[in-house]
Amino acid sequence: MPSTILITGCSSGFGKASASLFLARGWNVIATMRTPQPGLFEESDRLLILPLDVTQPATLTHAIEAGIARFGKIDVFVNNAGIGYFGAHEAVSDQAIRQLFETNTFGVMAANRAIIPHMRERGAGTIINVTSSVGIAPMPLVAAYTASKYAIEGFSESLAYEAGMLGIRVKIVQPGLAPTTHFSANSGALGDYPVPPAYAGHAARYFQSMQEYPTNYTTEDDVANVVYATATDGTDKLRYPAGDDSVMLAELRAALPEQEFIGRIRCMTASEPGKIEASSEE
Repeated sequence: MPSTILITGCSSGFGKASASLFLARGWNVIATMRTPQPGLFEESDRLLILPLDVTQPATLTHAIEAGIARFGKIDVFVNNAGIGYFGAHEAVSDQAIRQLFETNTFGVMAANRAIIPHMRERGAGTIINVTSSVGIAPMPLVAAYTASKYAIEGFSESLAYEAGMLGIRVKIVQPGLAPTTHFSANSGALGDYPVPPAYAGHAARYFQSMQEYPTNYTTEDDVANVVYATATDGTDKLRYPAGDDSVMLAELRAALPEQEFIGRIRCMTASEPGKIEASSEE
């Protein structure tokens, strides 16, 4: 019997690419999104497209129950749905922060809570929580977004020990910056990105430095391939950077003393991208 995976946020980006990859490799795929769009994928008996909004618990319950009814089980659950947001923190509204946490943090926690009983009864299963490379190296102008993802880093590590006692693996995939995804569009409901005049010059230099980044940026396929490896490697490894930029940051963080690593990030965000190149000690 093919393995079955449920993925949230499949209307675009990492979720869509991951769903397509698992389908191509013979898995049963439950592709969920807030507004189902059947035309996104080729028709298949191994594909079930369902509505799911992680901020609406009833849709979580329905998607899990419908997926089990169709395929008999869920082996892997990928929490991919999320929203991004740029802005100088002093100007970010309480409403925007709460909406970020409702989706990126509380929604992911609710999804984990919803799938664990099924996996606990089976004594097996893998939960993959998609965070971000900001969980490795926080960057300026995304403090609230970083906080919402950092929370899931700690949550997932704690839950990995807790769920591991029941035969359930909990893992983290950390995508890097992916300019071709809908990161900005998905946060449109939160309003314009607030960058007050005092920050404008710094922000312009930072954004320019990001155009000269020392590695390739992350692609949807990069993340899909790492999600597949995470789901299938059969290990208890916890964190999986995805994309050249994320891998670079993880390697630097592991190789350098904290203050030196922070200095590299400060240099990069001050428009000196060459300073973030890998340490000669590696």
